[in-house]
Amino acid sequence: MPSNFWLIAQREYLTRVKKRSFLIMTLLVPLIVAAFGFFIVKIATSDNDTQEVVQVLDTSGQNLGARLVSTKQMLFKPVQGTLETVKKDYLKSEDDGLLYLPAGLSLEAPKGVQLYAKGNVSIRKQQAVENALDKLFSEDKMRASGLSQEKLDALKTNIDVDSINLDESGKEKNSNALATSGIAYALALLIYLFIFMYGVQIMRGVGEEKSSRIMEVMLSSVKPFEMMMGKIVGIAAVGLTQFLLWGILSVGATSVVTAVFADKLAATAKTETAANPGGTERAAKVMGGAEVASADNAAATSADPAAAVSERFSVFKALRGLPLGMIAVGFVIYFLGGYLLYGALFGAIGAAVDDQTDTQQFMFPITMPLILSYIIGVSVILRNPDGPVAFWMSMIPFTSPIAMVIRLPFGVPVWQLALSIVLLIAGFIFTVWIAARIYRVGVLMYGKKITYGELSKWLFYKG
Repeated sequence: MPSNFWLIAQREYLTRVKKRSFLIMTLLVPLIVAAFGFFIVKIATSDNDTQEVVQVLDTSGQNLGARLVSTKQMLFKPVQGTLETVKKDYLKSEDDGLLYLPAGLSLEAPKGVQLYAKGNVSIRKQQAVENALDKLFSEDKMRASGLSQEKLDALKTNIDVDSINLDESGKEKNSNALATSGIAYALALLIYLFIFMYGVQIMRGVGEEKSSRIMEVMLSSVKPFEMMMGKIVGIAAVGLTQFLLWGILSVGATSVVTAVFADKLAATAKTETAANPGGTERAAKVMGGAEVASADNAAATSADPAAAVSERFSVFKALRGLPLGMIAVGFVIYFLGGYLLYGALFGAIGAAVDDQTDTQQFMFPITMPLILSYIIGVSVILRNPDGPVAFWMSMIPFTSPIAMVIRLPFGVPVWQLALSIVLLIAGFIFTVWIAARIYRVGVLMYGKKITYGELSKWLFYKG
């Protein structure tokens, strides 16, 4: 590669890395990620810290109100009197709700149960009341039929299915659909955001240099192809550096947030275990990976809520069994290949137009394949990563950066991966060639309204 290419790439890289905005954003984004995670966890656990008080007026004659089981989140308080009197007293109190159980309430078809609140009744409050009543009515029905809760629990069986990925050679490996889909979605989102964010940087950088007439001097000693490649690769290196630092800092910041809320999450798990024996255990198995299905882990999870939390938020547990080598190498290749392909087109737009407001009409057709691949990827390819839609979209260079990274966690045949990479490299070289042809004419042309017909003519100019 000519030395001019490396000089331009080095200039683009060092110029951007040394900017104060680069340092600020590199440090700020992980803090924003940590703050966002802190906020989400805080909101998710805030309701568990308060206990709502619900008054219960029971006129059913079956002593239902006194037998309602209170929880850490909801306290049932029986009251006496007529409905109108109790409603007036409730409005004067600081209690959170009033539950009315009417006379003649039937176990078989309970009708007329009402829940009053000062304002709108929240879904959480309504579900908590309904669950408490469901449990009470179920116990009364079982008692009437001669069954006990212990006998009913003994009849229940929780089945945990271990998903196994069987390849063509007959080799088996554990498969975790939840972790695989989550990783695929995250990788696709990263590439989607990266291409847009740094592609726009290329477009704006070329536009600024064009408006300042720097290009007129630079093109006298550098070929358009070298100029375009140097700018694209230099900014790509900036993006990789920033993403690498973001990843390292974000993992550290997220670990701190998780540690801060470990006690609250453990308390939540303990509450879930008490309210729904086996429920937390099953959730931990799903989130933690297929191997949690063993009897020993199940017993440990049930006995120690903190262990359930650890299993639920264990990244390494979720990653176990995935083709991490293929995912890492493939992600870097498609990360760079997709950016280089679209970055060349963004650069061509920046060179072609004089006014940045005119870039919108040219950006839409260029970004349509990227947007389309993301929408279809998360809605179709995630559901069927080995189907015909997934295969063809992972072969087309304009859609393969997103389509293929979605397929990588599920496992992709080596020949398909190799063919897709070859086509992506060919597509990148082709788009850089087109961009360079537009670039060499566009950067020296001012004051003319650019159309698609005009751009097509530029591709065939000689010289």
